[in-house]
Amino acid sequence: MAPFNDIPVWLDLMIAFIIGTGFGFALEQAGFSSSRKLVGMFYGYDTTVIKVFFTAAIVALIGSQILSYLGILDLSKVYVNEFYVIPAIAGGVIMGAGFIIGGFCPGTGLSAMSIGKIDATIFFLGGLTGAFLFAETYPLIKNIADGSYKGPLKVDQVLGLTPGVFTLILIVIALAMFWVAELAEKKFARPEISEEL
Repeated sequence: MAPFNDIPVWLDLMIAFIIGTGFGFALEQAGFSSSRKLVGMFYGYDTTVIKVFFTAAIVALIGSQILSYLGILDLSKVYVNEFYVIPAIAGGVIMGAGFIIGGFCPGTGLSAMSIGKIDATIFFLGGLTGAFLFAETYPLIKNIADGSYKGPLKVDQVLGLTPGVFTLILIVIALAMFWVAELAEKKFARPEISEEL
């Protein structure tokens, strides 16, 4: 549930449903149900994905701070993922490899599957298989999976920055990244793919 102050549970769930539906619709409309568009990020010919997700992160960061300042959102109730160093690295490698090989991330895979794409359905089944294998082998890898625990860390806290300064730095990094992405798209242009998307 969303960490809004003083709203009934049914409204909280309704907000979550509307946001989730809107997010899925936006993913599909932006072309993120196309595996060619998604992997274009890794090959440099289409950096739309990284631009959109970086923009979404910045908008969410700024928006949450404004809502917190206005007393609408209680940031202390926002869930922060627990951080395990080695599992995070291993998970990042596995997810990155799956993204490149399968052409989807979990969210875009569900978006593509919802419009009937067979490759996305196979990708989703592969994800379920991976989750099943993890659950079944967990007793064997428990020490690795639960090791190097650091707690629910936030990047700004680790760096010793205030949320405002961290947001400013992230905006500057995003602008630089957008500029590099534009250069990459010109350098690695693949019109035979981009025009089909």
